[in-house]
Parts: sequence; structure tokens; C-alpha cells
Amino acid sequence: MAMKLLMLVIFFAIMVSVGIYARKHATSVDGYVLGGRSVGPWLTAFAYGTSYFSAVVFVGYAGQFGWKYGLASTWIGIGNAIIGSLLAWVVLGRRTKVMTQHLNSKTMPDFFGERYGSKALKITASAIVFIFLVPYTASVYNGLSRLFGMAFNIPYKYCVIGMAVFTGIYVILGGYMATAINDFIQGIIMLGGIVAVILAVLNSQGGFIQAIKTMAEIPSDVPVTMGQPGAFTSFFGPDPLNLLGVVILTSLGTWGLPQMVGKFYAIKDEKSINTGTVISTLFAIVISGGCYFLGGFGRLFDAPELHDEAGNMIFDGIIPHMLSTLPDILIGIEQLRRIIAALILQCDNFLCTHTKDKCVFFANFFNDLNVCSIHGSQSYSTVQHELHVTGSRSFFGSCRDLLRYICCCKDPLCVGYTIIFD
Repeated sequence: MAMKLLMLVIFFAIMVSVGIYARKHATSVDGYVLGGRSVGPWLTAFAYGTSYFSAVVFVGYAGQFGWKYGLASTWIGIGNAIIGSLLAWVVLGRRTKVMTQHLNSKTMPDFFGERYGSKALKITASAIVFIFLVPYTASVYNGLSRLFGMAFNIPYKYCVIGMAVFTGIYVILGGYMATAINDFIQGIIMLGGIVAVILAVLNSQGGFIQAIKTMAEIPSDVPVTMGQPGAFTSFFGPDPLNLLGVVILTSLGTWGLPQMVGKFYAIKDEKSINTGTVISTLFAIVISGGCYFLGGFGRLFDAPELHDEAGNMIFDGIIPHMLSTLPDILIGIEQLRRIIAALILQCDNFLCTHTKDKCVFFANFFNDLNVCSIHGSQSYSTVQHELHVTGSRSFFGSCRDLLRYICCCKDPLCVGYTIIFD
């Protein structure tokens, strides 16, 4: 337990330090949301991969599909790497970078509004992104809470509150550049962590060959191959057609996620896109392929606590139960990976739903908040309506005044102001 707590403390310290370091890139709206459109290929590729393979994939999908399809679920990871990463970068990367830079759009809703000259379309897109990211974010919290409960016995509600508070501070500090840097750090942890976890899990089952042999003895409970032994170790699994559908769904679906496509907005240049394509694809093969490969051995860890009162499998509990058998050091590494993934996702959600017509807060918690002029990014004119806070003690009072002001606006959705606490 002491080792896991120490790793958490070190992790939080690093994240806050990165946020403080990245504040120099968040001096404008463009710098805050996109890192000044100067993010390199390594940071962008790792940011894309870590946003793709969050707790939803590792805890939810890997456990569920690994249980259903056995070792053949590894094809899902391969499909994610080829279709969800390689093709996405080839098809969307350069086009998105060129078009969004030409239109000076910073988010997907912003792009729709500028591209089609429609304020209503931008507002509608923002609403869609906000509404449908809520259940996605909830699933991340669900996966994270299970890991927290397994590793630290922390109740769900305290986990949610702590994550929300820490994410709020972190987002305000560093913006997108801090997110990208921490994505890179997370990516390194993920690469080492997934390999170590797979080796440890297989070793606990007597090695790779013995684990395969045990899996082959389990009869299929899938209607297509009911009762057949060896179905869960076959090349295409017990239900190939449904497996193909899952591959397509989990691979093509990411092409429309704003937190994924938004990475192309911030990359430095077209040369970086070519380099990032290779890095992102290799990263996806290791991480996604490794997650689903690990999940494929889930049936070896079947236990009564993984079933509800009706006898149905609780898929979200499979991976945490597998990890509970590992040494504390590996649990700590995996826990760090999930925490970072959840935090990064919250940063992405915040930045993706932001447009120039929404409020952006840059708060400096370490200095008094001073009066300063506010200018639009690029060639935009100075913002006319401003809110300045001259001291940190008046922060909450000013927030109350701001909310009262917003409520009095006749058209708050169509008239936006940038409020900067600097």
C-alpha cells in the first residue's frame, strides 16, 4: 500500500509541475486550446493514443469482449490500430490540419460554424458534444472507481469529487499543451505497464502455453459454437461475424470523436503528421492489441464475485479482478495509467467543447489576479466586455457576479465574452 501511495503522490506532483510549466503556452485562447498550433509529432501521436485507449477500453471493452471472444478479441486491437489510428491519420490528419488552420477554427463545433457560416450549427454541435460526452465520461469514472476500490478501498463518490477538483485545477493551469505533455508521460507508463501486466498475468497461470491449454478446455457458451472446446483460442473466436462488427464499431467510431480529431488541429506541420502517423500506429498496436489480448484470458479468472445475483457476468469487474492478483508495484503502475487517462479525458472534454463564444478562464493560483487588457487571438479585435479580478480573495465574489451577469444577458448563447483571470 505504501508503494502505491508513494507513486500517486509522485504522479500528482509531476502533473502539477507540468501544468505550471505549460502556462507559458496558455497566454491566449489559441495557445490555451491548441498549444499555439505548434505541438510536435511525438506529443500529438501519444495524445491521440492515450485519448483513444482510456479506462473505457481497458476496463470495459477488454473485459467484455475478451470474455465473449477469447483470444480472438486481439483482432479488435489490431483493427483499432489499422483503421482507428493509421487510416484516421492518413485520411483526416492533413485535411483537418489544413482546413482548420485556414478557417482559424479551434474545435469541431467552431469548425462547423466557420465552414458553413452558421452560428446555429456551431451551437448545435457544441450541445451534441457536451451531451454525448457525459455518458462516455461516466463510463471512464466507473472504470476508474473500480480500480480505486480494488487498490485503495476508496468509495466511488470521493473518487469522483477528487478527480473533478484536481482536473479543474489542472485544466486552468496549463491548457492543451499541459495535456499533451502529460499524455506523453502517460504513454511511456502505458507501454511499460501493459507489457509488465501481461507477463505477470500469464506467469500467474503457469506461463503462456499453459494458459492457452487451459483456455482451450473451456467449452463455448456462445450460441454459434455452443459446447465446442477450443473456441476461445481459435483464430477468429466463437462468433466471427459479431467480432467483425465490434472491430468496425470500435475503430470507425473514433473518427468522429472531437477529442480525437482535435489532435490534428494542434499539430505543428504536415511533416509532423507523417511522423505522427507511424508513431500513433505502433503505439496503438502495442496498447490496444495488448489490452484485448490480456482481456482474452479473462475466463481463467472467473470467480463468484464477478457475477450478480441473477448469475450474469459483471464485465467491468473482470480486469480489476485480474489485476488484484498482481504485486503492489504493478497495481500501482496500472492505477497511475488509469488515473492519467481519466484526467486527460476530462481535459479533452473541456477543451473540445470550448469555442470562441464560450467562457474561458485562465486562473493564476500563485499570484494575485491583476487587471490586464484582453485581446482576441490571431487577427481578432480586442474583447469589449471584460471581467477583471484584482485579488485572489475576491475570486468567489467575482464568480458570483459573473453568474449574475450571465443570467441577465438577453442572448447568452450568441454573444460570448472571454473572461481571463490573469
